[in-house]
Amino acid sequence: MTEVSPFYDKKVQCLACKHSYTTIKIRSRFIKVKGHDRDFCPIYGSDELNPLLYNVSVCPQCGFSFTDEFTKYIVPVLQTDLEKKISRHWQPQDYGHIRSVEDAIKTYKLAAYCALIKKEKKITIAGLYLRTAWLFRKTGQEDQERRFINLATHEYIESYLNDDFRGTAMSETKLLYLIADLLRRQDKYEDAVKYLSKVIERQQTSGEPKIVEMAKELWHDMREGFKNQKQNHLA
Repeated sequence: MTEVSPFYDKKVQCLACKHSYTTIKIRSRFIKVKGHDRDFCPIYGSDELNPLLYNVSVCPQCGFSFTDEFTKYIVPVLQTDLEKKISRHWQPQDYGHIRSVEDAIKTYKLAAYCALIKKEKKITIAGLYLRTAWLFRKTGQEDQERRFINLATHEYIESYLNDDFRGTAMSETKLLYLIADLLRRQDKYEDAVKYLSKVIERQQTSGEPKIVEMAKELWHDMREGFKNQKQNHLA
């Protein structure tokens, strides 16, 4: 009996130049999630079988990079911008094979740049930045992780203030909690508390008791951290 590979080739059509190509994905039955960090970063059982590495499709012909969260239509004037800013400078390269974490980081940076030019929703751009931060966390590059958390936070806050997350998989409760945790990771505790309080205020109406519970735990841990800092300072 032939052993099934965890990887398979998915046929993709570039949203920008319409070129068809294949890119690697991982079969869902091989993906094992052991847990999550507080900012929802999944912890997988295998470094190699990490679907985050293959989330972005990169057109080998024109360089346009996107995920399933991108809208399919490109406004003609933005299509021209993409050609000027990406395609004309693109050196043909193929990301359709097995990727290292470093390869994946490059694909997310490309996708974020494409999303900015294409004027994707803030919530989509934020997700690209956050996943880039998660990959830098994996490699222990704390400065780069913090840089991309900062970028993600800015876009998530803009998304919340402008309601551009409506109609996506991101709920308001989850978004508020996520912003709070990302602010905490940047040591912006007062701002984090403001967003946590918004989550807890909605506990009767949110319909997401698990997220509310996570917010309460985060608030408690932050408060304990403040107490310990004070005690150490007094000592």
